[in-house]
Amino acid sequence: MMPVYMADYSIGVDLGGTNFRAAAIDRGGKVLEGISGATNFAGGREAVLGDIVEAIEALRGRHGRQTLAGIGVGVAGFIRIREGFIANANNLPYLENFPVRDELARRLGTKVILENDANAAALGEKWVGAGKSVDDLVLLTLGTGVGGGIISGGKILRGAVGMAGEIGHTTVVPGGNPCGCGNQGCLEKHASATSVSAMAGMMHLGVDMSARAVAEMARLDSEEGQKARVIWRVFGESLGAALATLVNIFNFPLYLLSGGVLPAWEFFAPAMLETVARRSFTYRATQPDTRIAPATLGNEAGLYGAAYLSWLEE
Repeated sequence: MMPVYMADYSIGVDLGGTNFRAAAIDRGGKVLEGISGATNFAGGREAVLGDIVEAIEALRGRHGRQTLAGIGVGVAGFIRIREGFIANANNLPYLENFPVRDELARRLGTKVILENDANAAALGEKWVGAGKSVDDLVLLTLGTGVGGGIISGGKILRGAVGMAGEIGHTTVVPGGNPCGCGNQGCLEKHASATSVSAMAGMMHLGVDMSARAVAEMARLDSEEGQKARVIWRVFGESLGAALATLVNIFNFPLYLLSGGVLPAWEFFAPAMLETVARRSFTYRATQPDTRIAPATLGNEAGLYGAAYLSWLEE
């Protein structure tokens, strides 16, 4: 009789324009081993795919081929789920409209699932992070832009072709700042780390200031500190407008925020929560059962979620 193997670990890959990471993670959410490296942008498609395959082969060789459930790859961009390729990849243009999923599966000889990085992060938070007690949540990733992931009934809400959850491109300020997507007043133009830096420049607080630096400035009892606090209030109001809409649409129990702006929570959260309460009857009527809170996994969320994809789709 042939032996029966239990698929007791999966490999998650988080592929970014600058770095990539891969990790073997078991069914209990324990990281068995991780590998990281620089994304070989200059080397193009073949170099990047080769590095990913090499990292996965190393993990698989050390942790067993027979007990591997599968491989999940999280990447920024619009993912066409059925076809398995990236339809829009600003940070990885050489992978755009290329069958990334099928090519990796061919080289590795095993199942590969391609997923948007924010969706993967939302799934990671649901599995072992701040959302593990609920089956329905929304995650907003607040960084250079604003990403979104929606978990409904414990699974990723992908939409018809895999492009649901683009919350960063919802309008929060009609006629507001122009966005590269062609819209005006997108959430990510008013409530991202990039928008904080832009507002700091417009208010003559500094050039190319990071969101963390603006948060530190907000602690000062000075004119600069007062201006920094205004930036975070505007940030919070814009974010609150988007969250109010999400609460009204989904009536989920949990809305999580992650990204480099979280150190400024004390400065933007009051305006954010006041705006949600003012704009959303659903939010007011469902307290304390509707929560808006910081995510807990940080940059690791996408790795966990990418690994969990294999078990989610068993």
